[in-house]
Amino acid sequence: MARGRPIKALTVSEAERETLERWARRPKSAQRLAQRARIALLCGDGLSSTAVAGQLGLTVQTVGKWRERFRLRRLDGLCDEPRPGAPRKITDAQVEAAVTRTLETTPTNATHWSTRSLAKAEGLSQSAVVRIWRAFELQPHRSETFKLSKDPLFIDKVCDIVGLYLNPPERAIVLCVDEKSQVQALERSQPLLPMRPGQAERRTHDYVRHGTTSLFAALDLATGKVHGGCRRRHRHQEFLKFMEQIDRLPREADMSIHLVLDNYGTHKTPRLRRWFARRPYFHLHFTPTGASWLNLAERFFAKITTERIRRGAFRSVPHLERELQTYLDHYNSDPKPLRWTASADLILEKVKKICERTSNSGH
Repeated sequence: MARGRPIKALTVSEAERETLERWARRPKSAQRLAQRARIALLCGDGLSSTAVAGQLGLTVQTVGKWRERFRLRRLDGLCDEPRPGAPRKITDAQVEAAVTRTLETTPTNATHWSTRSLAKAEGLSQSAVVRIWRAFELQPHRSETFKLSKDPLFIDKVCDIVGLYLNPPERAIVLCVDEKSQVQALERSQPLLPMRPGQAERRTHDYVRHGTTSLFAALDLATGKVHGGCRRRHRHQEFLKFMEQIDRLPREADMSIHLVLDNYGTHKTPRLRRWFARRPYFHLHFTPTGASWLNLAERFFAKITTERIRRGAFRSVPHLERELQTYLDHYNSDPKPLRWTASADLILEKVKKICERTSNSGH
């Protein structure tokens, strides 16, 4: 004869069942609350604690605990009880006021709030403001830049270039072409102090200028290889010589070359237009005005600036050019293609949101 305490009957009303089912399937419900709701539903269907535990992968003790709490306190029994500890000292109204002031106002003597200034204005502690900002992901000390293109053909050009990236034509070479002009050969006035444990690398703030050069680059979309070189001046004559270098790249006779370019004046001179007209296998795709971020060559320039130029010391322009060429050779020894993932619709939707926010900002 089986022994043990008899299980008291558990019934679930229609209203309670509707609430429990909503808790169990709602994506934003806490997982523990959704699990407790499933326990109550299965127990209300007449299943034993052992059967419910086996179906949900829980222990019989856990099922019995929440079954009894639901029987005694109904829906409230499934929620967590108040935890021990001191009661909250900051009210929801104070949190709302701090967030609102951070987002909608600025101090009279500064461009943005600091934790100390907002704490003084709201009568809170600095640590409380830190916790509030962290909870709402507010960072008043940070500022980023943006620029909206005013090109009347912005949508057409975005769709053209993004389509070229995501679905490049067959039997074609796609090159992202750009120039990094005025690269300075800077030499620090005193020797560098190298990094040590607990001490960052240090350099003098002053430097000696030895001149500038311009880096011309064409990023191959398919392979990631960069064809480039340095030239002392940045005119249409130098760009034409670079195009002649691109024209000599090995390719099959029936292959076309698609170039992604910005709207710099040296790319559109009459001499360049005549040169391209005599070579119909070249196809030009211009980025919208003020939207050079569409050119993947900019990503390579950011990489070479971070890794070689910004913290480098160069004794002369020839020294700088040799170092840049060495970097190119090393980069091309194991190139990695840059993958464009954003669709044209996604880009245009983000631009639309920025336009809506700026048009209603009052500035």
